[in-house]
Amino acid sequence: RHYDQRQMLLLPPSLDEWLPEDHLARFISEIVEDLDISEILADYEKDLRGYPPYHPLMMLKILIYGYATGVRSSRKIAKKCVEDVAFRYLAANNFPKFRAIADFRLRHLESFKKLFLQVLLLCKEAGLANLGHVALDGTRIKANASKHKAMSYGRMKAEEERLAKEIEAMIAQAQSVDEREDELYGQDKAGDEMPEELRRKEDRLKRIRAAKAALEARAAQEKKNKDKGDDGPPKPDDRDQYNFTDPESRIMPNPADKKSFIQGYNAQVAVNENQVIVATRLTNEVSDCRQLPHMMAEIRANNDDLPDDLTADAGYFSYGNVLLLREILKVNALIPPDKERHGKRSGPVKGPPGKEAGLAEKMRRLLATEIGKSTYALRKALVEPVIGQIKTCQNFDRFLLRGQEKASGEWNLACLCHNLRKLFQFRMNQV
Repeated sequence: RHYDQRQMLLLPPSLDEWLPEDHLARFISEIVEDLDISEILADYEKDLRGYPPYHPLMMLKILIYGYATGVRSSRKIAKKCVEDVAFRYLAANNFPKFRAIADFRLRHLESFKKLFLQVLLLCKEAGLANLGHVALDGTRIKANASKHKAMSYGRMKAEEERLAKEIEAMIAQAQSVDEREDELYGQDKAGDEMPEELRRKEDRLKRIRAAKAALEARAAQEKKNKDKGDDGPPKPDDRDQYNFTDPESRIMPNPADKKSFIQGYNAQVAVNENQVIVATRLTNEVSDCRQLPHMMAEIRANNDDLPDDLTADAGYFSYGNVLLLREILKVNALIPPDKERHGKRSGPVKGPPGKEAGLAEKMRRLLATEIGKSTYALRKALVEPVIGQIKTCQNFDRFLLRGQEKASGEWNLACLCHNLRKLFQFRMNQV
């Protein structure tokens, strides 16, 4: 067949002909067109100076499509707008620079929560966001910071003392040198700039003291939250960590390797039977147990309703959580009090638990029944695949933005993209 790269097109090309009718990019384009982005548009109406910005609709489409397909870096999205047919279709042959994409994402982080709720409403209209059975789980996601940039409070105290002594010695040495040079050359000699080594040590000492103050403030806040009473000034534990790159992130167990740790955040999701995310939350607390009340409040706020059944792993079990679900919210809770051991199965249960049985024992017996086993088994089929899909299909295994508030906005963006993919699959199956 004839091949000539220099062959001119006889007719102007149509961007609409570049993609198949059932392509994800077309679906995202249609959905974004229907979303209410008046808040984003209003933000640009205030900018009356300078060259007009790229249209927010276009920027939102390429950003959402990027996060939905695992292309999250602003540099990679900018490159895709040149090289990738789907991105070029969405960008309509606009070629925004990576800085413009990064600034757009950072500027509208707060809007992603509202867009998540709009996409959730679309899922509800399609019949995908029912709340019969909801599974709750959390996963640790790496922060945009290395755990090697963290320092414990105990080490800070030792390092502060060491640096202070070194700086004191260097200053004394410098004064001694100045006095000798004054005797040799006179007191009008120039060259009294601070030595570079001393400047570095002083800067490091300032950062360590600021980090110590941050840990002490954190300890004071935690004491206030726990309301333990007046038992002296709060002090951080010597093992408490502070990361100099992202101070709001924390050292957490690695979900891929329980024997190692990561510098990251705890990302929570509540997922229904259609694997649609009905509530999200991002925290820097390692414990899942304390997240359950917050997640129940999110589920109710997002859906104006509560589920009939809720399953969660042993990390969420506490007397208070089960009491909240069953007695106050009237939600059937299935949360094991013990961590599940691979290969270990409970035997058959006969008869109801005795009156003397505690809450944990009653839960164990409930989970050992046939209906308890079948209901709790849904948890692994609902929430765990969703977390896996976000981390693999969407390439979301590390935050790009630093700070809990910014990372939370990025997590909302990832979750709305997951729901869009579910809605897209549902629409394709209806055709």
